[in-house]
Amino acid sequence: MQQYIEFKKQRELGEILSDTFGFMRNQFKPFFGSILKIVGPYILVMLISLGFYYYFMGDMFSFAVETSNDFFSPIMMLLVGFIFFFSIIAAYVMAQAAVLFYIESYANNKGVINFDEIRKNVYANFWNFIGLGLLVGISLVVGFIFCFIPGIYLYPILALSFSVMVFNKKAVSEAYGYSFTLIKDNWWITFATFLIIGIIVGVASYAFSIPTYIYMFVKMGTLAGEMDPVAASSGLFDPIYILLNVFSVAMQFLLNIITLVAGVFIYFNLNEKKNFTGTYERIENLGKS
Repeated sequence: MQQYIEFKKQRELGEILSDTFGFMRNQFKPFFGSILKIVGPYILVMLISLGFYYYFMGDMFSFAVETSNDFFSPIMMLLVGFIFFFSIIAAYVMAQAAVLFYIESYANNKGVINFDEIRKNVYANFWNFIGLGLLVGISLVVGFIFCFIPGIYLYPILALSFSVMVFNKKAVSEAYGYSFTLIKDNWWITFATFLIIGIIVGVASYAFSIPTYIYMFVKMGTLAGEMDPVAASSGLFDPIYILLNVFSVAMQFLLNIITLVAGVFIYFNLNEKKNFTGTYERIENLGKS
Protein backbone atom coordinates (compact mmCIF):
# COMPACT_ATOMS: atom_id res chain seq x y z
CA MET A 1 0.00 0.00 0.00
CA GLN A 2 1.31 3.43 -0.95
CA GLN A 3 1.03 6.00 1.81
CA TYR A 4 -1.27 8.89 0.92
CA ILE A 5 0.33 12.31 1.42
CA GLU A 6 -2.05 15.17 2.17
CA PHE A 7 -1.12 18.30 0.22
CA LYS A 8 -3.72 20.69 1.63
CA LYS A 9 -2.20 21.45 5.01
CA GLN A 10 0.35 23.73 6.66
CA ARG A 11 3.96 22.57 6.83
CA GLU A 12 7.26 23.75 8.22
CA LEU A 13 10.31 23.94 5.99
CA GLY A 14 11.60 20.50 7.03
CA GLU A 15 8.21 18.91 6.40
CA ILE A 16 8.03 20.44 2.91
CA LEU A 17 11.42 18.95 2.05
CA SER A 18 10.69 15.50 3.51
CA ASP A 19 7.20 15.29 1.98
CA THR A 20 8.52 16.37 -1.43
CA PHE A 21 10.90 13.43 -1.56
CA GLY A 22 8.39 11.17 0.19
CA PHE A 23 5.75 11.89 -2.45
CA MET A 24 8.19 11.25 -5.32
CA ARG A 25 9.39 8.03 -3.68
CA ASN A 26 5.87 6.68 -3.04
CA GLN A 27 4.54 7.75 -6.44
CA PHE A 28 7.72 7.14 -8.42
CA LYS A 29 6.39 4.71 -11.01
CA PRO A 30 2.94 6.24 -11.77
CA PHE A 31 4.26 9.80 -11.38
CA PHE A 32 7.23 9.60 -13.75
CA GLY A 33 5.37 7.15 -15.97
CA SER A 34 2.55 9.67 -16.50
CA ILE A 35 4.97 12.54 -17.09
CA LEU A 36 7.03 10.60 -19.62
CA LYS A 37 3.92 9.49 -21.50
CA ILE A 38 2.85 13.11 -21.88
CA VAL A 39 6.18 14.94 -22.12
CA GLY A 40 8.37 12.12 -23.48
CA PRO A 41 8.05 13.01 -27.20
CA TYR A 42 8.98 16.63 -26.50
CA ILE A 43 11.97 15.58 -24.37
CA LEU A 44 13.10 13.24 -27.14
CA VAL A 45 12.96 16.00 -29.77
CA MET A 46 14.83 18.31 -27.39
CA LEU A 47 17.63 15.81 -26.77
CA ILE A 48 17.97 14.78 -30.43
CA SER A 49 18.16 18.40 -31.56
CA LEU A 50 20.72 19.11 -28.82
CA GLY A 51 22.85 16.19 -30.02
CA PHE A 52 22.78 17.47 -33.58
CA TYR A 53 23.60 20.97 -32.36
CA TYR A 54 26.77 19.68 -30.68
CA TYR A 55 27.56 17.72 -33.84
CA PHE A 56 27.31 20.83 -36.00
CA MET A 57 29.38 22.76 -33.47
CA GLY A 58 32.18 20.27 -34.08
CA ASP A 59 31.59 20.56 -37.80
CA MET A 60 31.87 24.33 -37.56
CA PHE A 61 35.39 24.05 -36.14
CA SER A 62 36.27 21.51 -38.83
CA PHE A 63 34.92 23.87 -41.48
CA ALA A 64 37.02 26.69 -40.01
CA VAL A 65 40.22 24.75 -40.63
CA GLU A 66 39.07 23.82 -44.14
CA THR A 67 38.47 20.14 -43.60
CA SER A 68 36.16 18.68 -46.19
CA ASN A 69 32.69 18.04 -44.84
CA ASP A 70 29.86 18.51 -47.28
CA PHE A 71 27.22 17.81 -44.67
CA PHE A 72 28.05 20.90 -42.61
CA SER A 73 25.99 23.97 -43.34
CA PRO A 74 25.45 27.12 -41.26
CA ILE A 75 21.79 26.91 -42.29
CA MET A 76 21.50 23.39 -40.85
CA MET A 77 23.07 24.53 -37.58
CA LEU A 78 20.64 27.45 -37.39
CA LEU A 79 17.70 25.13 -38.09
CA VAL A 80 18.76 22.66 -35.40
CA GLY A 81 19.24 25.50 -32.90
CA PHE A 82 15.77 26.79 -33.77
CA ILE A 83 14.22 23.34 -33.21
CA PHE A 84 16.09 22.92 -29.90
CA PHE A 85 14.96 26.33 -28.63
CA PHE A 86 11.27 25.67 -29.23
CA SER A 87 11.42 22.03 -28.14
CA ILE A 88 12.97 22.91 -24.78
CA ILE A 89 10.25 25.53 -24.18
CA ALA A 90 7.54 23.02 -25.08
CA ALA A 91 9.13 20.30 -22.92
CA TYR A 92 9.42 22.53 -19.84
CA VAL A 93 5.89 23.88 -20.26
CA MET A 94 4.43 20.39 -20.70
CA ALA A 95 6.43 19.06 -17.74
CA GLN A 96 5.22 21.85 -15.46
CA ALA A 97 1.62 21.33 -16.52
CA ALA A 98 1.88 17.54 -16.18
CA VAL A 99 3.28 17.78 -12.64
CA LEU A 100 0.62 20.23 -11.47
CA PHE A 101 -2.33 18.39 -12.99
CA TYR A 102 -1.00 15.04 -11.72
CA ILE A 103 -0.91 16.43 -8.19
CA GLU A 104 -4.35 17.98 -8.64
CA SER A 105 -5.77 14.59 -9.64
CA TYR A 106 -3.88 12.91 -6.78
CA ALA A 107 -5.11 15.40 -4.16
CA ASN A 108 -8.73 15.52 -5.37
CA ASN A 109 -9.05 11.72 -5.50
CA LYS A 110 -7.16 10.93 -2.30
CA GLY A 111 -4.19 9.27 -3.96
CA VAL A 112 -5.91 7.84 -7.04
CA ILE A 113 -5.02 9.48 -10.36
CA ASN A 114 -6.92 9.70 -13.62
CA PHE A 115 -4.33 9.72 -16.42
CA ASP A 116 -6.78 10.60 -19.19
CA GLU A 117 -7.98 13.60 -17.22
CA ILE A 118 -4.39 14.71 -16.54
CA ARG A 119 -3.43 14.48 -20.21
CA LYS A 120 -6.58 16.32 -21.28
CA ASN A 121 -5.93 19.16 -18.83
CA VAL A 122 -2.29 19.48 -19.88
CA TYR A 123 -3.11 19.93 -23.56
CA ALA A 124 -6.13 22.13 -22.85
CA ASN A 125 -4.02 24.56 -20.80
CA PHE A 126 -0.85 24.53 -22.92
CA TRP A 127 -1.22 28.12 -24.15
CA ASN A 128 -2.15 29.39 -20.69
CA PHE A 129 1.15 28.01 -19.41
CA ILE A 130 2.98 29.55 -22.36
CA GLY A 131 1.38 32.94 -21.68
CA LEU A 132 2.12 32.86 -17.95
CA GLY A 133 5.63 31.57 -18.63
CA LEU A 134 6.34 34.52 -20.94
CA LEU A 135 4.94 36.97 -18.40
CA VAL A 136 7.00 35.46 -15.58
CA GLY A 137 10.11 35.21 -17.77
CA ILE A 138 9.95 38.86 -18.86
CA SER A 139 9.38 39.99 -15.26
CA LEU A 140 12.38 38.02 -13.98
CA VAL A 141 14.67 39.22 -16.79
CA VAL A 142 13.72 42.84 -16.12
CA GLY A 143 14.14 42.25 -12.38
CA PHE A 144 17.61 40.76 -12.74
CA ILE A 145 18.70 43.53 -15.12
CA PHE A 146 17.83 46.20 -12.53
CA CYS A 147 20.46 45.59 -9.85
CA PHE A 148 19.75 41.81 -9.66
CA ILE A 149 17.95 42.11 -6.28
CA PRO A 150 14.45 42.69 -7.78
CA GLY A 151 14.86 39.43 -9.71
CA ILE A 152 15.69 37.56 -6.51
CA TYR A 153 12.65 39.11 -4.83
CA LEU A 154 10.32 38.18 -7.71
CA TYR A 155 11.47 34.57 -8.23
CA PRO A 156 9.77 32.86 -5.23
CA ILE A 157 6.62 34.89 -5.81
CA LEU A 158 6.23 34.19 -9.51
CA ALA A 159 7.31 30.55 -9.17
CA LEU A 160 4.01 30.02 -7.32
CA SER A 161 1.88 31.65 -10.00
CA PHE A 162 1.60 28.40 -11.99
CA SER A 163 0.18 26.57 -8.96
CA VAL A 164 -2.21 29.48 -8.39
CA MET A 165 -3.43 29.21 -11.98
CA VAL A 166 -4.10 25.46 -11.69
CA PHE A 167 -5.38 25.04 -8.13
CA ASN A 168 -7.27 28.34 -7.84
CA LYS A 169 -8.61 28.12 -11.41
CA LYS A 170 -7.49 31.65 -12.23
CA ALA A 171 -6.67 33.28 -15.56
CA VAL A 172 -3.08 34.15 -16.45
CA SER A 173 -3.18 37.77 -15.29
CA GLU A 174 -5.14 36.87 -12.14
CA ALA A 175 -2.68 34.12 -11.20
CA TYR A 176 0.23 36.50 -11.73
CA GLY A 177 -1.30 39.12 -9.46
CA TYR A 178 -2.62 36.76 -6.76
CA SER A 179 0.82 35.18 -6.26
CA PHE A 180 1.92 38.49 -4.65
CA THR A 181 -1.04 38.34 -2.26
CA LEU A 182 -0.44 34.67 -1.43
CA ILE A 183 3.18 35.12 -0.39
CA LYS A 184 2.63 38.28 1.63
CA ASP A 185 4.26 38.05 5.11
CA ASN A 186 5.85 34.70 4.14
CA TRP A 187 8.47 35.76 1.59
CA TRP A 188 11.55 34.83 3.61
CA ILE A 189 10.49 31.27 4.47
CA THR A 190 9.39 30.72 0.87
CA PHE A 191 12.69 32.03 -0.45
CA ALA A 192 14.64 29.84 2.01
CA THR A 193 12.71 26.74 0.93
CA PHE A 194 13.30 27.38 -2.76
CA LEU A 195 16.98 28.12 -2.03
CA ILE A 196 17.52 24.82 -0.20
CA ILE A 197 15.70 22.86 -2.91
CA GLY A 198 17.78 24.69 -5.52
CA ILE A 199 21.03 23.74 -3.77
CA ILE A 200 19.98 20.07 -3.55
CA VAL A 201 18.95 19.94 -7.21
CA GLY A 202 22.06 21.88 -8.26
CA VAL A 203 24.43 19.48 -6.48
CA ALA A 204 22.63 16.46 -7.94
CA SER A 205 22.73 18.00 -11.43
CA TYR A 206 26.44 18.70 -11.07
CA ALA A 207 27.02 15.05 -10.11
CA PHE A 208 25.53 13.94 -13.43
CA SER A 209 27.82 16.41 -15.23
CA ILE A 210 31.01 14.98 -13.71
CA PRO A 211 31.46 12.20 -16.34
CA THR A 212 31.29 14.85 -19.09
CA TYR A 213 33.92 17.00 -17.37
CA ILE A 214 36.21 14.02 -16.79
CA TYR A 215 35.96 12.93 -20.42
CA MET A 216 36.51 16.51 -21.60
CA PHE A 217 39.69 16.91 -19.54
CA VAL A 218 41.03 13.52 -20.69
CA LYS A 219 40.20 14.37 -24.30
CA MET A 220 41.81 17.80 -24.03
CA GLY A 221 44.95 16.17 -22.62
CA THR A 222 45.02 13.76 -25.56
CA LEU A 223 44.56 16.60 -28.04
CA ALA A 224 47.12 18.85 -26.32
CA GLY A 225 49.70 17.80 -28.88
CA GLU A 226 47.68 19.29 -31.73
CA MET A 227 49.51 22.20 -33.32
CA ASP A 228 46.30 23.98 -34.29
CA PRO A 229 44.00 24.78 -31.30
CA VAL A 230 40.97 25.07 -33.61
CA ALA A 231 41.58 21.58 -34.96
CA ALA A 232 41.97 20.30 -31.41
CA SER A 233 38.65 21.93 -30.45
CA SER A 234 36.89 20.24 -33.36
CA GLY A 235 38.16 16.86 -32.15
CA LEU A 236 36.49 17.37 -28.77
CA PHE A 237 32.97 17.05 -30.21
CA ASP A 238 33.07 13.30 -30.76
CA PRO A 239 30.06 10.94 -30.29
CA ILE A 240 30.98 10.04 -26.69
CA TYR A 241 31.24 13.69 -25.65
CA ILE A 242 27.91 14.46 -27.32
CA LEU A 243 26.14 11.48 -25.68
CA LEU A 244 27.49 12.39 -22.23
CA ASN A 245 26.25 15.96 -22.64
CA VAL A 246 22.82 14.83 -23.82
CA PHE A 247 22.57 12.41 -20.87
CA SER A 248 23.54 15.19 -18.46
CA VAL A 249 20.87 17.54 -19.84
CA ALA A 250 18.23 14.78 -19.65
CA MET A 251 19.03 14.14 -15.97
CA GLN A 252 19.00 17.86 -15.18
CA PHE A 253 15.60 18.15 -16.83
CA LEU A 254 14.17 15.30 -14.72
CA LEU A 255 15.76 16.65 -11.52
CA ASN A 256 14.03 19.97 -12.14
CA ILE A 257 10.76 18.15 -11.41
CA ILE A 258 11.81 18.05 -7.73
CA THR A 259 11.60 21.85 -7.67
CA LEU A 260 8.15 21.76 -9.28
CA VAL A 261 6.81 19.31 -6.68
CA ALA A 262 8.32 21.32 -3.82
CA GLY A 263 6.68 24.43 -5.26
CA VAL A 264 3.26 22.77 -4.99
CA PHE A 265 3.85 21.93 -1.31
CA ILE A 266 4.90 25.54 -0.73
CA TYR A 267 1.77 26.78 -2.47
CA PHE A 268 -0.57 24.63 -0.37
CA ASN A 269 1.26 25.63 2.81
CA LEU A 270 0.71 29.33 2.05
CA ASN A 271 -2.84 28.73 0.84
CA GLU A 272 -3.74 27.01 4.12
CA LYS A 273 -2.31 29.93 6.10
CA LYS A 274 -4.41 32.36 4.07
CA ASN A 275 -7.61 30.47 3.27
CA PHE A 276 -7.74 27.22 5.34
CA THR A 277 -9.08 25.42 2.27
CA GLY A 278 -7.90 21.96 3.31
CA THR A 279 -9.07 22.47 6.89
CA TYR A 280 -12.59 23.35 5.77
CA GLU A 281 -12.64 20.34 3.43
CA ARG A 282 -11.62 17.98 6.23
CA ILE A 283 -14.27 19.42 8.55
CA GLU A 284 -16.89 19.03 5.82
CA ASN A 285 -15.83 15.42 5.18
CA LEU A 286 -16.04 14.66 8.89
CA GLY A 287 -19.57 16.04 8.91
CA LYS A 288 -20.56 13.84 5.99
CA SER A 289 -19.03 10.72 7.51
